[in-house]
Amino acid sequence: MAMDEQIYQYIQQLSTAQKAELLDFIQYLLIKAEKDQKKDWSALSLALAMDDMHNEPDLYSLDDIKVVFS
Repeated sequence: MAMDEQIYQYIQQLSTAQKAELLDFIQYLLIKAEKDQKKDWSALSLALAMDDMHNEPDLYSLDDIKVVFS
């Protein structure tokens, strides 16, 4: 039996209140998955943006520092 069919059969056994709770949980899982996906894309974007930084020339040196705190 396919998973979808099993889920459908279990849902049929639930009360209306339990179905409402299940719907809330499903919506929570979808929102969580979307947030996780956005976080993954954000991390990838940052990693790709920072990837070529080590190839850029240094614009400043220690000689450019006007005030030194110690």
